[in-house]
Amino acid sequence: MKKILFMLSSMNIGGVEKSLLSLLSVMPKDQYDITVLLLEKKGGFLKEIPDWVKVEEATWFKEIKPVIMQPPQQTVKDYYLRKQFIRIPSFVCSYLVSKYLDNRYLFYKEVLKSVPIKETTYDVAISYQGPTDIIDYYIANKVTAQKKISWVHFDVSKHLINERLYKKLYIQYDKIFAVSNEASKKLIEKIPNIESKTDVFMNVISKELIREMAQRSVEFDDDFKGIKIVTVGRLSKEKGQDIAIKVLAKLRKEGYNVRWYCVGEGNARKGYEKLIEENGVSNDFILLGAKVNPYPFIEKSDIYVQTSRHEGYCLTLSEAKSLNKPIVTTDFVGAFEQINDQCNGYIVKSNDEEIYEKVKYLIENRKERSRLIANLIKDKAKLKNESKKLDSFINRKEFVG
Repeated sequence: MKKILFMLSSMNIGGVEKSLLSLLSVMPKDQYDITVLLLEKKGGFLKEIPDWVKVEEATWFKEIKPVIMQPPQQTVKDYYLRKQFIRIPSFVCSYLVSKYLDNRYLFYKEVLKSVPIKETTYDVAISYQGPTDIIDYYIANKVTAQKKISWVHFDVSKHLINERLYKKLYIQYDKIFAVSNEASKKLIEKIPNIESKTDVFMNVISKELIREMAQRSVEFDDDFKGIKIVTVGRLSKEKGQDIAIKVLAKLRKEGYNVRWYCVGEGNARKGYEKLIEENGVSNDFILLGAKVNPYPFIEKSDIYVQTSRHEGYCLTLSEAKSLNKPIVTTDFVGAFEQINDQCNGYIVKSNDEEIYEKVKYLIENRKERSRLIANLIKDKAKLKNESKKLDSFINRKEFVG
């Protein structure tokens, strides 16, 4: 059996974690001995990892985390208080040189120098949550594997990365997977020397499983008889729920009987709660929190809206398509690979005016909603089995397209 290592920060409820679960669901357990290594063994999706997959925690991360997260002055102070005086000069030197050269590789080399090489040798080691500096560095330098993959889930033109760090890290990887054609293009534009080893690997989803899970019973404002709009995603600026709040305020001011429901949790919740109150939509913009199974809420909605400012692919958009929902999405890179504008959904600019106009149009036009649904149902185009691409790489076969 091939030994495969996947590494992520945690199993919090999010798109990257969900895509891993989908990928694991199609990988044959009789062929692969799989380990998921987490920086922190926590998260709402932790219990969803198949029982045949081993789950480990990077115990060394507890010591490293504050050094990465806090200001360097605090790290120096901590070393001083713990009488670890010998660590101060090398830390300060690596920090200052890294900053001067704009190359975080030197910094991570210093911070992780005490972290031991992982004992197990793998056939393939995968930094699955790329670009994530510490995970990419750890897989590149602290894991022994015949092949190494970095999996890029984000649009790097919108996601700040240290280019010198990644130019050096990616030399140590055999393959870079990006989750959409546009995400791959943006990555190569930023780091041209990896073009030959970069490939597109679209997120794996199981339409049958999504549809089955969507039928599970949930309480979802069943007494409300107006239009229900649903958005799924982490509560953060990049996901754009603040735009949705402004759009709903306009719709309610115009007299439309509509409520907007957001599935997800995040550090922007308090700010969004304040914005909801300021816009006078406390009764109609509902933050449902994180849900392991968001599909019944999508299933019971009238319109699905993705308000993201940027995404690599956007798994939730693909899931809404699987449930045949009328869709309005912003124009992030992955949207154009999933939505045929005006055919099976609408793609608009990431601003409240354009989203408002298109959502208003769908609210007013039941026939248009029905047309979009019919086109989604008729769309029999299937994604190629991406898991075979990973199988081919693991087993040293040639890639096909």
